[in-house]
Amino acid sequence: MATQPDPQTSPGEALPDEPEQGPLRRCLVTRTQGRREEMLRFVAAPDGTLVFDTGATLPGRGMWLSANADVLDSAVRRGVFPRAARAPLKLPEHLRTQVEAALARRLIDLLGLARRSGAAISGFEKAREWLNAGKGGLIVQAADGSAEERARFVGGRAIPCVAVLSAAALGKVFGREHTVHVVIADGRLARMIEIEARRLLGVAKDCVSGQ
Repeated sequence: MATQPDPQTSPGEALPDEPEQGPLRRCLVTRTQGRREEMLRFVAAPDGTLVFDTGATLPGRGMWLSANADVLDSAVRRGVFPRAARAPLKLPEHLRTQVEAALARRLIDLLGLARRSGAAISGFEKAREWLNAGKGGLIVQAADGSAEERARFVGGRAIPCVAVLSAAALGKVFGREHTVHVVIADGRLARMIEIEARRLLGVAKDCVSGQ
């Protein structure tokens, strides 16, 4: 899907270049600033294709959006990307679906890393033992698990909690058919997983991803 810059852009809709430095980035649609790790970065590939830069590591000037489904859809609909690039761009079909899938893979990879490094534990009883011992930095739960059981597990604890992947997707990470409750040890990995889960929640077209 090739998209041309919008010749009807008014001066108020101009998208000036902004330096890619510092912790904040500005969303091309809402024009609000957010922390770079919490936003979505896109770049133009050498062949003129728009690429979602999942980990914000690809070369080239980034085009940043808030991690929100409506914002992403609006960017495509309004031709924001070619306007920011000042050149025609080929946008992938179903861009939001591709972004969601990429974020789900990244989240699953980070959960796998946490499991392999001993920084994650699954299962109601074992994970709750970590919580009781004060080892937990993040609770990850299956979005399609019982709401009552998930609430009972958290037990009103003041600890971040995310639920976006399916029980089947979590189960694959932890070598089970289904997993509903996971606790991540406090630390950098817990913070990274929380950020990725919230980015995925923002763009997910359904409440359950990674099925």
